[in-house]
Amino acid sequence: MRKLLTTLATLSVPLLIGLHSPAVHADEVRITHDGVVLNANLETVDAGLSGAPTVLITHGTIAHAGMEIISGLQHLLAERGINTLAINLSLGINDRAQSMYDCAVRHNHKHTDAIGEIGAWYDWLKAEGATNVSVLGHSRGGNQTARFAAAQDEGAIHAAILIAPMTWSEDGEAEDYKKKYGVELKPLLAKAEALVAAGKGDEVMNPIDFIYCKQTEATADAFVGYYRPDADLDTPRVVGRIKAPVLVIAGSADTVVNDLIPKMESVADGDHVKLEIIDGADHFFRDLYLEDAADMISDFIGG
Repeated sequence: MRKLLTTLATLSVPLLIGLHSPAVHADEVRITHDGVVLNANLETVDAGLSGAPTVLITHGTIAHAGMEIISGLQHLLAERGINTLAINLSLGINDRAQSMYDCAVRHNHKHTDAIGEIGAWYDWLKAEGATNVSVLGHSRGGNQTARFAAAQDEGAIHAAILIAPMTWSEDGEAEDYKKKYGVELKPLLAKAEALVAAGKGDEVMNPIDFIYCKQTEATADAFVGYYRPDADLDTPRVVGRIKAPVLVIAGSADTVVNDLIPKMESVADGDHVKLEIIDGADHFFRDLYLEDAADMISDFIGG
């Protein structure tokens, strides 16, 4: 992976989490990747990047690095002596704000763009002296993280942690689209595929229903990038290719990824791929459920 330009490392503010917890230093950091400025939240414990485990965290669909589950994990892992870097995916926007994607903004990003951005931040961490790096993703970010991890050589990452990672099937995607928007996915995808095949991937489809955004704008490339059939969108299919140890954390009350547990039960061997189920937790592991997840992560990577 190529060398990156680091710009701006600001807001170095010591934080004290808990009376007997380590001091935590919070920084907003920025790098440039493929001509786009990316930003992230870095929290380091006193031992620093070279002296404590580090977890690179990726958020879910059109979300952001400051959302509750992500910021909560950062604080809870810091209490357990673990550094974290919560990245804010650009979604095609330069130095994107840490807030939910504005559906009024045209979509020109693809699902797989995140894999390159995770790699860019991984390179940055290694250049900054991190010696023990695990990767973690939530929801769609879990799939993107798994795909990044699956492409790494043995020993490159310490572990992969996937929290409520997305599952997928072609029929399920079509049914979900029809249920959400009342229209068939197949004709829209065929139109987008035709535009891409004709070299018109940057042509805007407007209005169109896209991910969580009703009647928005999206390029044909973006539509194909999220809706083209791809078996690797089903995270349980990917985890077996990851050379590092894998921890999948699922909530028993998750109605967003409601088939994750049965799919993972056929993949997890309890050794290389471990499945942990938190009884009562929903897709976002609110309140004390996130404490349980943080304990599992700390035990798994040795915090």
